[in-house]
Amino acid sequence: MFNTKNLVHDVTDVPETWIFENFCNLTEKLSGQDIKIKSLFNPNDKTPSMCIYVAKNGVYKFKDFSTGKGGDAVTLVKELFQFNYHKASQIIIETYNDYVLHNNGGQDIQKFKQSSKYKVTSYKLRGWSTQDQYFWTKFNIGSKLLEAHNVKPLESYCMTKDDNELCITGLYLYGYFKADGTLYKIYQPKTLDKKFIKTESYIQGWEQLQNRKHLVITSSLKDVMSIKSLKIDLDVIAPDSENTMLKHDVMEELRNKYSKIIVMFDNDNAGIKAMQDYKERYPFIEITILPMSKDPSDSIKDYGAVEVRNRLVPILAKKLNDEKENS
Repeated sequence: MFNTKNLVHDVTDVPETWIFENFCNLTEKLSGQDIKIKSLFNPNDKTPSMCIYVAKNGVYKFKDFSTGKGGDAVTLVKELFQFNYHKASQIIIETYNDYVLHNNGGQDIQKFKQSSKYKVTSYKLRGWSTQDQYFWTKFNIGSKLLEAHNVKPLESYCMTKDDNELCITGLYLYGYFKADGTLYKIYQPKTLDKKFIKTESYIQGWEQLQNRKHLVITSSLKDVMSIKSLKIDLDVIAPDSENTMLKHDVMEELRNKYSKIIVMFDNDNAGIKAMQDYKERYPFIEITILPMSKDPSDSIKDYGAVEVRNRLVPILAKKLNDEKENS
């Protein structure tokens, strides 16, 4: 006889761990650990780029870095099958109830302890070198911009997890600091699998805003500084990453402050998807693409600052003229 006492009628009653385990075909139970698998949305993904992790609120979420998709368990199913939220929830409920009927009452909802992670606990500064100069000037970023945005070279940094300590030393290590001296990110451009280590959430370029009329939101601090190096009359900021959307209250503050906000992320699939998500959530912004290299800083490296400025200024001017025509 089938056990029906654990049948559910609301998607919130389905354990999110079960949703991920079932729809991602995981070979291990989720009990607080983070795991990485090959993208479910990108068949060409050769190395695992999709992370299933415990968010700060203690709920499992996913982030697929090859496509930019991410969210909670229902969003996973919604994106997998191109359903709306209601249809995705319905499929989850039906699939879970079928599982319950054939597995002695289903899976109990259990609380789990989030696995500990390595955290940056110390760092050591060093002086600037000719290697640093060569690296940053390729993107038209000089010492004044680096100093203004509190970028400092690091000799090393150490991370700890439980009783384990891991210390990293290298030539190309940089600390991103707030004005008060707080380290919020480490940038290691020569490390392919882990270029950034975030220590705190921070809107990059926020403390350097100059109350200009227009604002560009771009992908990274390097892009912020590269765009500023072109001497275009606008403010520039970047969220923690291209995959981190600025919160509603922040966007409303910016909306009241600037006559036009333009989002310009990388011109790859992930960047375009992220811009579309911004436009869907904040219809008052404009999105635009620089059709050169992947991002503004790489475009400067590949084509030179003069050529990028000559291409970018008309693109931005068109967006600003559209504002006047629509007003």
